[in-house]
Amino acid sequence: MSKQHVKMTVNGKPVEALVEPRTLLIHFLREDLSLTGPHIGCDTTHCGACTVDLDGKSVKSCTMFAVQADGAEITTIEGIAHPDGTLHAIQEAFRQYHGLQCGFCTPGMITRAYRLLQDNPNPTEAEIRHGISGNLCRCTGYQNIVRAIQAAAQELSAAKEAAE
Repeated sequence: MSKQHVKMTVNGKPVEALVEPRTLLIHFLREDLSLTGPHIGCDTTHCGACTVDLDGKSVKSCTMFAVQADGAEITTIEGIAHPDGTLHAIQEAFRQYHGLQCGFCTPGMITRAYRLLQDNPNPTEAEIRHGISGNLCRCTGYQNIVRAIQAAAQELSAAKEAAE
């Protein structure tokens, strides 16, 4: 099978590669780019552990081909922290409010929450629960995840007001 040339921006850096047309985006990210934050959970888009941000939308990279991401801008969990390495508010809130237990779902959950807060800076609890409904956590019962997202929303809102 002939390989196809893809170009994309991943976590702010331009990337070019030759990939087989059937290479899944999750495998390209993990194996070719060594970005192991997105996890392979179910391979069927049910769990959300592989969630990445692609052109401003949350996508499950386990059922998307790398060639479909040609020209896209992708952010993985590794690209959410600030360039100096300090955690983004959503990452810090997950840490502070114990929004994780085993950690397997956490990269996808944080990446989805990051996009949720970009699209809706002040979500209600119901909007948060609906917004993360495509990401499954088998450990926490979601209460601390929701609290973490609420805390991050408040912090980001306060930071935006202070900057204005």
